[in-house]
Amino acid sequence: MSKIKFNIDGKECTGSTGQTIYEAARDNGVYIPTLCRFEEIKPVGTCRICTVKANGRFTTSCTEKVADGMNIENNVDEINDMRKAIIEMLFVEGNHLCPTCEKSGNCDLQALAYRYMMMVPRYPYMFPVKEVEPVSPQILIEHNRCICCKRCATGIKTPNGKSIFSFSGRGKDLKITVDNELAAKMSDAQAQEAMDMCPVGAILKKEQGFRVPIGQRKYDHNPIGSDVEAH
Repeated sequence: MSKIKFNIDGKECTGSTGQTIYEAARDNGVYIPTLCRFEEIKPVGTCRICTVKANGRFTTSCTEKVADGMNIENNVDEINDMRKAIIEMLFVEGNHLCPTCEKSGNCDLQALAYRYMMMVPRYPYMFPVKEVEPVSPQILIEHNRCICCKRCATGIKTPNGKSIFSFSGRGKDLKITVDNELAAKMSDAQAQEAMDMCPVGAILKKEQGFRVPIGQRKYDHNPIGSDVEAH
C-alpha cells in the first residue's frame, strides 16, 4: 500500500491507502473515541461517537477512508461537545446505574463519560421501563443498559456463521434480540466473549459479575484512549 500524508488538528501524519481515518489516526498516536467499533469486526458507524470533520464535512472516522492531503478536525470544541451530547443522550435514554453495574470500571460508556466530564446531562431522563431477560443458561440481557451499538450482532456467531444476537424494531423501539436455540448452545468461552465485547453491561455471563475488585478494573488506572494517545 502506498503512503499518504494528512493532517489531524494541525499534526502532520502519514498513513496507507485503504486505511480508515480511525485506523490512520490510531497509528499516529491520535485517539478517536468509539463505542460500536471492535477489532476484527467490520465497522458499521452506528454510535457516531467517532465523528470527525474531514475537509470540512462531518463523517464517521471508522468508515471513512483517509485520503492524501486530507485535513481532519478531531479534538476540537465543536466535535467534543457533539460527542458529549451523544454520551448524555445514551445515559438519559437508558437506565444506567453505574455504582451497581457489573461492568463498572470496565465500561466504555462510563469511561467516555469521565473523559468528556459529563456531570448533569442537558437532556431530561426518560426512565424507560425495560426488563432483564434470562435468555439462556449462560447469559442474560440487561435491556436497561443496551445502547444498540450492534457489536454483538456482528461479532458473536456460531462456527457456521449464524448470528446469535440481532435487533428488532425501529427508533425508540429498537432492541437487542437473541436466537434462544443458538444461545442455549453457547460455550463458556463464547458467553465470556459476548460479555467482554459489549461496551456496557447489557450482556452478562451468569455468575460472573463483580469478580474484579475496585482498583484492578480496566479503567481504574488507565483512562480510555491512553493506550493510543502519543505522549
